[in-house]
Order: sequence, then structure tokens, then C-alpha cells
Amino acid sequence: MIDYRVTDHRPFAKGMSFGEAGSYERLKGRATFHVDPSAPGVRDVNDIEWAPRDETGKVTFEADFCILRPGDPERGNGKLFYDYGNRGDKRALQFFNAAVPSNDPLDEHHAGDGFLMRRGYTVVWLGWQGDLLPGDGRLVLDVPVATRHGQPITGTICVEFIAPEAGCHDMPLSSLASTRSYPTTSLDTSRARLTRRPYAHAARQEIAADAWAFARLERGGAVDNKKTDTAIIPSHSNLYLRDGFEPGWIYELIYEAQDPLVLGLGHIAVRDFISFLKNGTATFEDQPELATVPFDKAYAWGRSQSGRCIRDFIYQGFNSDGQGRRVFDGVLPHVAGAGKMWMNHRFANITLLPGQEHENHFSPVDRFPFSYAQSRDHLTGAEDAILKRPDTDPLVIQTDTSCEYWHRRASLVHTDTTGADLEQPEGVRIYFWASSQHFADPKLGVPPTGIAQTPCNVVATHYFFRTVLDQLDNWASEDIPPPPSCYPRRADGTLVGTQEWRETFPNIPGIALPLGPSGLEHLDFGAAFEESGVVSAPPLRLSDGQYAVLVPAVDEDGNDLGGLRAPMAAAPLGTYTGWSLRRRDAGHGAMVGITGSYIPFPDIEEERQQIGDPRASIMSRFEDSKAYSEAIGRAAEDLVARGHMLESDIQNCVALSRDWGRPRHLTRLPVTIDTYHPDDGDTRP
Repeated sequence: MIDYRVTDHRPFAKGMSFGEAGSYERLKGRATFHVDPSAPGVRDVNDIEWAPRDETGKVTFEADFCILRPGDPERGNGKLFYDYGNRGDKRALQFFNAAVPSNDPLDEHHAGDGFLMRRGYTVVWLGWQGDLLPGDGRLVLDVPVATRHGQPITGTICVEFIAPEAGCHDMPLSSLASTRSYPTTSLDTSRARLTRRPYAHAARQEIAADAWAFARLERGGAVDNKKTDTAIIPSHSNLYLRDGFEPGWIYELIYEAQDPLVLGLGHIAVRDFISFLKNGTATFEDQPELATVPFDKAYAWGRSQSGRCIRDFIYQGFNSDGQGRRVFDGVLPHVAGAGKMWMNHRFANITLLPGQEHENHFSPVDRFPFSYAQSRDHLTGAEDAILKRPDTDPLVIQTDTSCEYWHRRASLVHTDTTGADLEQPEGVRIYFWASSQHFADPKLGVPPTGIAQTPCNVVATHYFFRTVLDQLDNWASEDIPPPPSCYPRRADGTLVGTQEWRETFPNIPGIALPLGPSGLEHLDFGAAFEESGVVSAPPLRLSDGQYAVLVPAVDEDGNDLGGLRAPMAAAPLGTYTGWSLRRRDAGHGAMVGITGSYIPFPDIEEERQQIGDPRASIMSRFEDSKAYSEAIGRAAEDLVARGHMLESDIQNCVALSRDWGRPRHLTRLPVTIDTYHPDDGDTRP
């Protein structure tokens, strides 16, 4: 049962009309869920038996929601598009509409070019992450704390902290300001253990119990001409380090925590709310503001964390609504790699980056099975698959970038655990967006470097999103299958091991190479993990055995083979990788989590010779900037012909390439006059 209240109902984008769909309206509000803890699906939620119940025996929890829908429902396409908000943030309009990102989408610039609206979708957001704190417009889900017969539930947990810059002395126990901390049962530091190490596999160095505290550093105004007063305040939810955190080092705290959240209810919230909307449960008579006609189809899109959540949602069986009906007809997990979720477990931290080479390397997020296809775990003998319920499983189009092969073990999505090619079920497509990165900002300006040694990868891939949604809709609605999967394979030599990759990657002056992708060891998370979800602190490595993690092969420029190349990657002005390395002062040489690199080509032949760069210069590839734009146009046309880009986006790609694609691209070459013709119109997003 769901109760709801709409707290805000107004026109979207000032009543702008979006083609046949007409104008849109926005609804924001709060949904209250009442679930039977013994009901199908609900009983699979970890710790549900310890959740408090109301007078009817139900477990109650609440979530924020936001809906963009046609003002006249009959003018929509009859399909629901659910954006799994990433850490509570709304992302779909940014990537599908090339819009200004916002957690409060309302104005015209939040509509971008209106793609989702012009297609007639009802766009839905719902808070599903139960450990988020309010702030910055995030969608939150408030779930109950589990207790045992009225007494706190406790457990030993392990948390990592990495400071990005000097001067940090305190952090929340969750390590993130946006995320709820599990409070310590005691302020006595002798009952906990704090260590630090320079790299994930390095030996841990003990930090004395009197050098830190469960406390926070308070700063405020002062008197007597002092600029700031500080105070150390005891806190059950914060870690204070007297000498401060050294940037790049991994600090690990093992302590006894209490008050676990029943986080698995996030899956129930999504399941029940989408089913509630999809099946037209709301009626005009008794619930007028959410009243809709039933939706023919419901699709889900999620990127990164929320892409993993989609995979987890399906694997754990939540795509059945408890009455045998399919919730999502099709899903689009993006940049999820081989991961699922550390969520339906006791004392989970959903927000943390999972399983990087450096950060949170020993995470329970990446667990067998990794693939949609049935396979065997060669280390344990177990057999399993993500898709195993044909009556309710959705169609799947998973898209990953180069970053997921380097940081998120994406090869395991389409290989077995030894690295052999694994054919996918008919209802699955996998597309690799070659030489692109995890977060490809549609409106990127000058590429930042941050704590990396190189600027971030600049390849624009947002045009692909529109096509995969159209492909999914055609597949689910018209039974028109998408183009075949396109990803690197062992069979054709486009998926390789680290040594082969290193032997092929060009020897670019001044560029250090990673040791390899983030590996995946055979870990034991403790006897209680499967039963109650408690992860031992830290997990133990069971053997020398590893799961095979492979990476895309590269061409002579160091750009990826074996996937779909966006126009910028097909007509490159540099080497675009899925990895970047940390600066000397921030974890020297370890990979920066989930970011890639842009390594510019030499501008001219004289520069190439001067620095000894083996890669051809830009001017030896393109006569001028006009020739570069023409090459971008041809690459876009080829993608359209192959069914991977919309024809309407060709000119957008060409416009983005004007003036050598600056400011994304770092080149000093002059622009050619009349590179872009006025009658084409500048439609750059």
C-alpha cells in the first residue's frame, strides 16, 4: 500500500510545448509505503524481521518523488522512464537532453533540447538510497533502524578514508558528508583500530589510540582579533585525527557500530512505486494529482551506482512486483561494470565508490555472478546468472566505457571468470563506448586535471544515450531487436591481458602507465555475510586465485579497439584512455577512481619530432580545422548508418567540433574560417 502527498505541482519549462506531447508539468512530493514483512520479495530484505512495525503489523518508510509528465496524459507516449537517481541526484535530463544539471528541474534550461519530452515520456524519480542525508536537493529515502527486541543491533565494521587535499582533520564515520554514519558504541579509541597505508595492498601502519578520537572539529567566530576559534567535540559519528589526514593515503577504521538501516527496502520502494504508476492504480476520483492512464511500458536507466542498482534489482528478483507482474520491461544500466550493490546487507554503505585499484578495493560490491548469462565460478564451483527469471526478467542494454574495464572489471560482464568469451542471452545487448570515460559531461569546458597527472578524458558520448533508449523502446514495444552487441572479445584479439596491452600502448614521452586494471581477488567476507549481510573487517583473501580482469586492446595511438567509437574517438585529436594516475602528492602512480585521460597529440610535425612522440601530429591527420569537422561529420554519419546515432544529432556533433573542439581540446592550432556554415545553425548543446 502506498500513500502519497504532492507538495508542489506546477508547469515545467514555463509551459513550453514539446512537439506532439505538448506542454509538461512537474509534481514533487512524498510517498509513504506500508509493507507486509512476510510478503513475497519483502521477506528477502535483510533485517526486515527486526524493523519496527505499526499497529497493523506493517513496516513503514517514506521516499521523495518527482515526476515530469505531459499536461494532457493522452498526448504522451504511454511509457514511463524511471531515472534511478545517482546518490540522490537527478541525471537523466543532463545526459539525454544535454540540459543544465539540476536536482530541481523546472526552468527551460533544465529541459535542454527536450529529447525525452519530445518523445512523450513520463519521467519519474524516486528516492531509493536509504543512507543519504538531505541536502543539495537530493532525493532521500527514510528507512527504519533495525533493533533486536528493542535493543540496539551492533557489529564490527570497516571504513576507509582518503583525503583529496591537505588540511583535513575530521571526517564523518561514513567518510562522506552526504551519507549517514553508523554511530560507534563507544568513544574509547582503544576499543577500535585505526591504520593507514600508501596503497591498497601495502602493509597497514598502526595509529596510536591517543592520536585520534571519535570527535569532530568545530570552527567558528572568535574574539580578540583572532580569525577563527576551533574546538574538538566528542562525537559518536565522526573521526578526528590530531595530525590530519595525509592526502592519498588510505586510512582504515575498524570499530563496533550500532543502528543498522534496513537498506534493502530501497528495492521495494522502486518496485512498488513503479508498479503503482505503471498499472494505473491511482484514479482520478480518489487520487487526482497522480492519476494516470496505465502505462504500456516502463523503462529504467541508471548510471554508475544506479546502474549497479538495476543489475542488483534484477538479480535479487525485485523485477517481479509481488503479484507475478514484470515491473520494468526494459533497463539501461550504464557504466555499471561487473558490479551489483552492497545494499541489502547489514551496515552497508551504498554511497562509497566500489572496488577501485586504490579506493575501497576490498569491497563486497563485485560478487559472482557478474554476467547476465549462466556461468560457473571457477574458484568456488558455484553456477549462477543475473537473468534467471524469464517470466519477469526485462530486456537489457548495458553500456560501458573504457573506465569500467580499467576500474570496474567490465570484462567479466561478457566473459566467464577465467576470461573466456561468454555469449549473452538473446534479451541482452552490451555496447562498449570505446576510448570514453565514466562521467562524460555533455557540457564539458576545459578538461580538469584534479589529483591526476593528465587532463580528464574529453570524448562526448551523450548522443549514444538517445539511440539506446529508442532501441530499447523499439525492442520492447515493436519486437524490433537492436543491432548486435559490440564489445571487445578474446576471439578477435580486441580483449587482452595487461602485458599484451602494455606491449602495444605507444611510448608517449612523460606518460606513466598503470600496472593493470583493478584486480578482483578471491575474498572471504565472513561467515555472517550471506546470512545477515555483515562484512568481516577487513575481508580475508582466501587464496592466490583471482577472477580474470581484461582490458580493450589499443591501436597505434593508444585508443581502444573492439567497441563503438563516438565521433571524437573516431577522428581523434589525442589519446583517450579509461585510466589516469594520481599525482605524486596524492597516492603517486595509483589509478584515480573511475576517471580517464586525454593525452593530446602533438600539434605539428616539428613538435612531434622535438619531443619524440610516436603518434602522428594533428596537422598530419587533418589539413585544417574544417577538415577535422568534416571527419567528425563522416564518423557521425557512419554511426547513424549502423543504427547507433540519430540522424538529427549529426549536426550537433559537427557543431561541437568547431574550432578544433575547443575548449575541450588543448591545441594551439588556428581555426579555419568558415569551418561551420551559418545556415546550418549552431546547435551545440
